[in-house]
This record gives sequence, structure tokens and C-alpha cells, in this order.
Amino acid sequence: MTRTAAREIAVRLCFGLSENPKDPAQLLGDMFDEEYYDSLKEEDEAFSSYPDELQMDYISRIIRGVCDHGAELDGYIEKYAVGWKFGRISRTAVAILKTAMFEIMYMPDVPNKAAINEAVELAKRYEEPMTVPFINGVLGSFSRSEATFA
Repeated sequence: MTRTAAREIAVRLCFGLSENPKDPAQLLGDMFDEEYYDSLKEEDEAFSSYPDELQMDYISRIIRGVCDHGAELDGYIEKYAVGWKFGRISRTAVAILKTAMFEIMYMPDVPNKAAINEAVELAKRYEEPMTVPFINGVLGSFSRSEATFA
């Protein structure tokens, strides 16, 4: 599994948390039960391979971090989504933004540009075309103003 695929799974789990809040450990345990995970392969190509230890660590860091810093990340979205009310932003876009913002702020092993580019690519797959430049703009402004890692 690639980092890109792991990121997509992390975004999907963040989206799931917005729909059905759970303890991150429980969510990760349920999701990565091998039998359950294997059942997803037939339905969705994103789950075509089981994450290795490195990718599981990455996904877990994202999920736990987004949960632990959820209010902070929401605040950043509100701050940098100029002209948009938080409630107007789709839950998918919020999950993409939170994942990228967490990477930018708390994961020095992920280059900021990579986090932004991957977020934009996910937005192209899951969002309306007009949302893609919005996500890119929010993350660009956020990265220039708030990022602790270059």
C-alpha cells in the first residue's frame, strides 16, 4: 500500500468519524479487523491491500491526531475558509482539510507541499470541481501562515 492509499483511507475514516463519532482506538480496531477489511476489497479498490506496519502507524497517527485536535482544526478551517460558513463546507471537504492540516502542523515527515497536493487530488476524486480550488486555497493560506514545518 502506498502513502497515497493510506491517506485516502485516513480521510475516509475521518469522514466516518464525522458521521458516527467513535473512540479512535475502537474505530481503528473495527476497521482493520482483517476479516472485515478483506470484505471491503470487493466493494472498493481503496481497500485492495492491507496496510503494512508503517502505513498502519501513519493512518493511526492521522485518526488519533484529527480526533485530538478536532476543535483546533475546525478553527483553522473557519479562519482560512474566507467567505464560507463552516456548516456550508461538505463533510468530505472537511475530512480532507483536517487530514492535510494535521499533516502540515504535526507530521514533520510529510512535506507541506505533498500534504496539499494529495489533498487536492483527493478533492478531485470526491468533490465537486468548484471545491478543488477552494481546498487548495485554504490549505495554501493555512500553510503559509500556520505551518511549523517547511
